Amino acid sequence: MLAAMIDHFPHMHRALDEARAAASRGEVPIGAVITGPDGTVLAAAGNAVVGPRDPTGHAELIAIRAAARTLGSERLEGCDLYVTLEPCAMCAQAIAFARIRRVYFGAEDPKGGGVTVGARIFSQPTTHHRPEIYGGILEADAAQLLRDFFRDRR
Repeated sequence: MLAAMIDHFPHMHRALDEARAAASRGEVPIGAVITGPDGTVLAAAGNAVVGPRDPTGHAELIAIRAAARTLGSERLEGCDLYVTLEPCAMCAQAIAFARIRRVYFGAEDPKGGGVTVGARIFSQPTTHHRPEIYGGILEADAAQLLRDFFRDRR
């Protein structure tokens, strides 16, 4: 019974919190967390595209930049990324450049995904780094946040 109560995805819950905060700012609710090799949180971010009028203000990119500053390195080797939505092609390429070890994502993105659909960046022969990919982590929660956000916008 105790094992069933253990939260195996605390970092994805934090990413969901970042997504909710982004939604409250009028941003698409996507959140990301990067952990170091020892599991400590190096960076957490939500989308920031609309407010700063920055088309590159995706949660993943903001978190990658912050984690790189924290570590003092452009390489995030041994680090893991938790993100509520499958990364787009732009973010997937940044993940490869940063040498992130693992990517855990919530919901698939059938329209703009760059990992399991669309460009499939990590499957391309020219991609120099391929992280381990784990999808469907707290997928229902992540998908519901997006559905609610876009339903309320219509």
